[in-house]
Amino acid sequence: MQKLDRHQMAARVARDIPEGAYVNLGIGLPTLVANHLPQDRDVFLHSENGLLGMGPAPAAGQEDYDLINAGKQPVTLLRGGAYFHHADSFAMMRGGHLDICVLGAFQVSTTGDLANWHTGAPDAIPAVGGAMDLAIGAKKTFVMMEHLTKTGESKIVARCTYPLTGIGCVSRIYTDLAVLDVVPAGLKVIEIVGGLGFDELQRLTGVPLID
Repeated sequence: MQKLDRHQMAARVARDIPEGAYVNLGIGLPTLVANHLPQDRDVFLHSENGLLGMGPAPAAGQEDYDLINAGKQPVTLLRGGAYFHHADSFAMMRGGHLDICVLGAFQVSTTGDLANWHTGAPDAIPAVGGAMDLAIGAKKTFVMMEHLTKTGESKIVARCTYPLTGIGCVSRIYTDLAVLDVVPAGLKVIEIVGGLGFDELQRLTGVPLID
């Protein structure tokens, strides 16, 4: 079994972002998507701390730490990009003006519920940030995550056991093993990677999948 690495996952997500889309990339794995968008495709990247027209990560030595994304990582601003107050940024998110958000996750349920901000551990620091606003406000919510936990359990579950970020908000799930769509009948397999067959993916996932 050959899993996709982090950059391969990001490139796979980038393939599905269409021309002219307004997109927010969540903290963690999703930030890598910015580095894999085709240069001949106009995609407008939004950051909830007040950027529109965000570009890829800067070259080493070219970082400007006054220009960062929501995860405090240095970014670039494309020609024509804009800065604005974070209240205006959240108005964009809550007002349905984003086409896609790409978020990481601890768990996603078969009905598209999302848990991505807190594991419930007593020593964890709750930090939901703008995730709830993005998950509900964007027209489509893509999740990008590893298929299994470090202990080999599926992150795709029948019902989330961690605190929820949003209910029924996830449209598509990208993992290091598969691409799945959340449809009314359940989870439909769009693509399998890593040389797996459907039966093996089904065994690893542990919830019913639609071939």
